[in-house]
Amino acid sequence: MQASQQHRSSIMASGLYHQVKKEVDPYLPQFPAIDRSICYSDSSLRSHLSVKNSHEIYCTLESSSARGSDTVYNTSSNGSPIKQESQSYPSTLHQSLDNNYSSPISGSCVTDDVSDLRDKLRELETVMLGPDSDIISSTTSPEMDSWRLVTDAVSRQDLKQVLVYCAKVVSDNDLLTAQWLMDELRRMVSVSGEPIQRLGAYMLEGLVARLFSSGSSIYKALRCKEPESVELLSYMHILYEVCPYFKFGYMSANGAIAEAMKDEDRVHIIDFQIAQGSQWITLIQAFAARPGGPPHIRITGIDDSTSAYARGGGLSIVGKRLSKLAAHFKVPFEFNAAAMSGCTQQEHLQVQPGEALAVNFAFMLHHMPDESVSTKNHRDRLLRLVKSLSPKVVTLVEQESNANTAPFFPRFCETLNYYTAMFESIDVTLPREHKERINVEQHCLARDVVNIIACEGPERVERHELLGKWRSRFRMAGFTPYPLSSLVNATIKTLLENYSDKYRLEERDGALYLGWMNRNLVVACAWK
Repeated sequence: MQASQQHRSSIMASGLYHQVKKEVDPYLPQFPAIDRSICYSDSSLRSHLSVKNSHEIYCTLESSSARGSDTVYNTSSNGSPIKQESQSYPSTLHQSLDNNYSSPISGSCVTDDVSDLRDKLRELETVMLGPDSDIISSTTSPEMDSWRLVTDAVSRQDLKQVLVYCAKVVSDNDLLTAQWLMDELRRMVSVSGEPIQRLGAYMLEGLVARLFSSGSSIYKALRCKEPESVELLSYMHILYEVCPYFKFGYMSANGAIAEAMKDEDRVHIIDFQIAQGSQWITLIQAFAARPGGPPHIRITGIDDSTSAYARGGGLSIVGKRLSKLAAHFKVPFEFNAAAMSGCTQQEHLQVQPGEALAVNFAFMLHHMPDESVSTKNHRDRLLRLVKSLSPKVVTLVEQESNANTAPFFPRFCETLNYYTAMFESIDVTLPREHKERINVEQHCLARDVVNIIACEGPERVERHELLGKWRSRFRMAGFTPYPLSSLVNATIKTLLENYSDKYRLEERDGALYLGWMNRNLVVACAWK
């Protein structure tokens, strides 16, 4: 009997692999706040260097939305943004984010006052920090050392370090220094440059949006756009084809579901973020090849409304696509579409007696607000609801990043490190001259980056947690670990050989980690 089960598992894992083969800082930088009073001890000089708030203008990515006019923010005397209507700007993010940030069509622009300020600051620095200055011996302090580090990073064009310094002064509400550093950053970033330059463009926009509380509108404007025709692949599908993150997660989850359901005649899968339904293609094919014939499969697809833009229509499109595939492989199949909300009720899931239930959480639970956002704690409430359904297996796939309850500055540093690895890996498999690369990064990754950096409270919907925290939540809901199949894990290792030798796979404590070089990016595990 055991040999027979192993034989079945081997056949199903082999089917999963052959189908996929066919498819195309824990240490944060520490430095004290910059004490600008040291630099501006002379009152007349301080007055001369003050920002002319009535002339400071920032233009955020709101100009890339489909509105007839754009919102421009003038800073008032107390530094708060005041909305004004301006002329329309070009709507492409490529134009607004490229390296010509000082042009009038820039997605984020500062007036020449800040350029003048930068020059004056440099002159002042030369006077104060020159080798012959008498001030050095009498005013050396941690604050002065920090200021020297900042100016040195700017002079070296150290983009990553300047981003960190800019986030720090934004965190400290040092508007004057933030304006100067943002002006410098605009000269360093480009959506068509090196990975750090491309990521830096989006992180800079996140910082600007944070200053003027426009992160939520930018996040919505950057959602995946609807393809112009049925022949065009969505940006998310392009990313799925060229990067192994989604395939890795889907294969891990499919392997656990296939193993748990190998002897079942009726299988019900509830997918809480079905997107385009790509995950279930390989599983349907694997079930079709199962010795003794395939089971009856019913999939309940749940999704939020914005995912319609990623697939060019509603959930009915996903249902028709999967139904057609199942019919081709002679697999009995049903599809049930359900709308996603934080108040999902058991009756919406249509669980029926006699079905073996599998629940799939692939890249979705981090969107659910938890106890840090609302006392309703939809994240844990949903896990308790699923546990009450007595599923045979529950699969979890999530980004391995600590960006939920962390304060702004450490969250910024974590996001910078995480997405640096992500953008570097994209550079290996998606050439820079690829005509859709900018759109892929903008609509699939930049929107998340902006949301993490610029938004707080309910408006911040990208709230990634580390696996340790997810384990605690699942255990509190009553779940126990379900070991992933070592056979499927070996299959995934073979999959990665088609990409880059810089990807690494690690199996640890019943979970599977996919990383880029020395950074874990995605983790998959299963529960029962």
